[in-house]
Amino acid sequence: MTRLRIASYNLQKCVGLDMQRRPDRSMLVIRALRAQVVVLQEADKRLPPRPAALPFDLIETHGFHVVDFGQPGGSLGWHGNAMLLRDGVDIRQTARIELPGLEPRGAIRAELSTSLGPLRVIGVHLGLLRRYRLIQLSAITRALRTLPPCPTVLAGDFNEWGPKHALDAATPGLDFVDPGHSFPAARPIAALDSFALSAGLAAVDRGVLARRPAAVASDHLPVWIDLVAR
Repeated sequence: MTRLRIASYNLQKCVGLDMQRRPDRSMLVIRALRAQVVVLQEADKRLPPRPAALPFDLIETHGFHVVDFGQPGGSLGWHGNAMLLRDGVDIRQTARIELPGLEPRGAIRAELSTSLGPLRVIGVHLGLLRRYRLIQLSAITRALRTLPPCPTVLAGDFNEWGPKHALDAATPGLDFVDPGHSFPAARPIAALDSFALSAGLAAVDRGVLARRPAAVASDHLPVWIDLVAR
């Protein structure tokens, strides 16, 4: 059965628990995930013009392609969200989704051609307050209703400390799959980093990458999920 691995990783701007900014270390973690699609959060530095924390040439040297979401010059992503692809995954269309809330937030959307067929991947980094997380997820599901049906994955840092069923009302038609506890990296107690799947997709494996250097490269551990079509 054909599988596709998608990973999500909050880079924390490539600053590790040792307070060193080490893009090379972050890239080692990304490679170790062995994913065809990698969704990133906090991929750019904080201050304008928000240059990429993970350099483009380093990404390309390690066999990944950066998805273009019309980000400002020098930025890897949009609102810090970025997406990397391996060879064999092709881009059909990209878009950005504005998200409401107290903090500037946005989601990225890519329509991909994959070994599973057409696949829609949405990268998110939701707000710190549940009220705004629900509003932001509702904005995403409204945007999805305007699009042709397609198997869809939401991937990212949902910032939800409790069970994901608290978000179900805002995500009709999507089922959450938690790979495990990913935050804080030194002693994970919360599944902040997660996935949500639409009909047509099933998770056959999942996990959290906890071995070094992932354990020190960011305050989040990266997570992954293996998908099959159903």
